[in-house]
Amino acid sequence: MKALHIITGLGVGGAEQQLRLLLRHLPADCDVVTLTNPGPVAEGLTADGVRVIHLGMSGNRDLSALPRLLRLIRSGRYDLVHTHLYRACVYGRIAARLAGVRAVVATEHSLGGTQLEGRALTAGVRALYLASERLGRTTVAVSPTVADRLRHWGVPEPRIEVVPNGIDVARFRFDPVSREHTRHRLGLPQDAYVVGGIGRLTAGKRFGVLIGALTRLPRDYRLLLVGGGPEENVLRRTAERAGVTDRVLFTGERPYDAGTRGLDLPALTSAMDVLASPSPEEAFGLAVVEGLAAGLPVLYASCPAVEDLPPHLAAGTRRVRGGADAFARALAETRTLTEAGRSRPPSRPVSAAARHYCITRTAARLMNVYAAAVSRSSPSPLEVALS
Repeated sequence: MKALHIITGLGVGGAEQQLRLLLRHLPADCDVVTLTNPGPVAEGLTADGVRVIHLGMSGNRDLSALPRLLRLIRSGRYDLVHTHLYRACVYGRIAARLAGVRAVVATEHSLGGTQLEGRALTAGVRALYLASERLGRTTVAVSPTVADRLRHWGVPEPRIEVVPNGIDVARFRFDPVSREHTRHRLGLPQDAYVVGGIGRLTAGKRFGVLIGALTRLPRDYRLLLVGGGPEENVLRRTAERAGVTDRVLFTGERPYDAGTRGLDLPALTSAMDVLASPSPEEAFGLAVVEGLAAGLPVLYASCPAVEDLPPHLAAGTRRVRGGADAFARALAETRTLTEAGRSRPPSRPVSAAARHYCITRTAARLMNVYAAAVSRSSPSPLEVALS
């Protein structure tokens, strides 16, 4: 099977890194088109041997991108087109159908209850989404929660398939040597209690809550924020006003695999003692699952990846409702529980929840979706006879 993946951009983000990880495990011949921003993940895909094409789209209304994308799909003679993220889904579905590809799959990575990829869910956004969705064959939801939101929007039930995000469990396994090395490189004391936050630095992620919690905790608590985004300067000023600048460390965006360039995300999770996710609205909660794969206790405000699981698989997680006071109390209680009777550095087994979301299972489920989409899109014997 020959497939083309179309994505809005390839900077360091959850959907982008999920695509790279999937392509390492999908038994299909895949190319990738990025409409904009061929960033670090594009470099990683190229290093993996994947062909990456930058379409050079200048903005949401750059309609000249459509004929370029159409020509690319036709020349590639693809069996299936798979789109990722809002802009790529709109343009990619249209181009694929104009090019004669009927097996069109889209993954909905970021549909929240009130926003989609950080944009408000206005009537216009919803109308354009639904109009282009009808051009596809299947819409993949990354969690049952997202599937419910799609149904509520008006996407027909038979068109929705749930394929959860996946992670490379072995890649995130806790490494005490990496922990010591990473803390040394970051200037973190070996005996500090490090609270980790992973994700885009946007207002919706509420990382300011963790800075507020830090002010209510002893000085040996540190906050390690992994990610980049438009709210970084706001968060830096918040830390400065709160008097905790020396206790908050911003690492910027970090890929799963940094090679020789520096610290990667698994190394940073090894350096943490707890992961906190104060975001009130998530489509999946990939950072939480990554923390669980690293054996971390996790505090979260919203995480469908955990909430959709049977309770016995969600050990090591705790839902926290409220702001800085609530997270400060939960962090102090978690520290007391996890450090009781334990020597340092800790032993951290991988959680059952993380194993549930192993990338090999995700890839196998997605290939079943591909096979069904191609099968339903194939011409009937009568169509072949009449052609």
